[in-house]
Amino acid sequence: MSEQLTILFRQSAHHLFNAARQFSLLSLLPLITPVVLIFFLTGCGEKETHKAAPPRPVRYVVIQTLSSFPVDVRTGEIRAHDETLLSFRLNGRMVSRLVDIGDHVHAGQVLATLESQTGTNELASARADVESAKAAEQVALLNLNRMQKLLPSGAIARTQLDSARADWQAAASRLKSSMAAMRNAQDNLAWTKLTAPADGVITRVSVSAGQVVSAGQTVFTLATSEARDVVFDIADPRRLSTPDAKERVFHVALLSDPAVKTIGTLRDISPQADPQTRTWQVRVALNNPPAGMALGASATIEIPSYVLPGYKIPATALSRIGDKPAIFVIDNNGQAQLREVTLSGYVASFAFVSSGLHPGDKVITAGVNKLRDGEKVIPGERQS
Repeated sequence: MSEQLTILFRQSAHHLFNAARQFSLLSLLPLITPVVLIFFLTGCGEKETHKAAPPRPVRYVVIQTLSSFPVDVRTGEIRAHDETLLSFRLNGRMVSRLVDIGDHVHAGQVLATLESQTGTNELASARADVESAKAAEQVALLNLNRMQKLLPSGAIARTQLDSARADWQAAASRLKSSMAAMRNAQDNLAWTKLTAPADGVITRVSVSAGQVVSAGQTVFTLATSEARDVVFDIADPRRLSTPDAKERVFHVALLSDPAVKTIGTLRDISPQADPQTRTWQVRVALNNPPAGMALGASATIEIPSYVLPGYKIPATALSRIGDKPAIFVIDNNGQAQLREVTLSGYVASFAFVSSGLHPGDKVITAGVNKLRDGEKVIPGERQS
């Protein structure tokens, strides 16, 4: 373009020179000045060239073989395999508590009592009703027998006998109702005493003497067997929901003394998350727990690793295509290729890809939010 301007300048200068013969040089000065400036601006400037940006060096990892979740260590609590929550069947104020945490109790032993004066009064009233109903039933029965003897002689009418029979039946029904009410009063009075349903150990006390409790409110927790479980929380229950979960072995050790250890098997997983912590509770049944693993002791649990149908990549390598996960792979032309993948699981620092990758693929692990599909890259630092 600068060569064309030079030619144009020469032609303009030639025309101006011819015109200068007819006009004075001073009158042509306004026309000559812009042309001279254009010549110097175009002739002195350097020719600009646009060079392509150099390829960006990237950090990457080479896909190897199928990976597995790393061994995860959690902390849990030793609890009884069978726990029973004990509570009163009635509302009332607890006047006495006869056992404490760690006490061994026997079946039928009284553990706590409620105020019983109201129950005693109700039982006395029910017994009085029973005595009254018995007397009324006996009088009605005697009257019925008397009417039955007088009817053959014609001393009474048939309707009188029928009325006597109806009176006796009503009195008998009232007696049954009074006896049922008395049995209810006896049960209510008995329920003011909380007794142990079986032999065991008190592992938790939730109410103190003098406190008003409602029916069904937990007062004691009773461990009714010698078997032990370890209870812990997990954020991803799918990790333990595999078909072979019941056969996998968990290594459990006492937190205060790692030398005291045993193994266990999965017992159950809570069907729903805790509303506060958003974690699922897991119980592992211990096989022959040592004596050092007492109830309430803290223990460490090694969650065994298992192979997934996928490949492990750093979590920083994840990107997306729309609302689906994706990763950048360095192709054979040295370009960043955005590829959609399917995830089979994840932990804090890694993700596991079940489809979309192959052994030998180079996955970019850093700066993926700044890359563009098809951008030139250079393999830089390789992660292990």
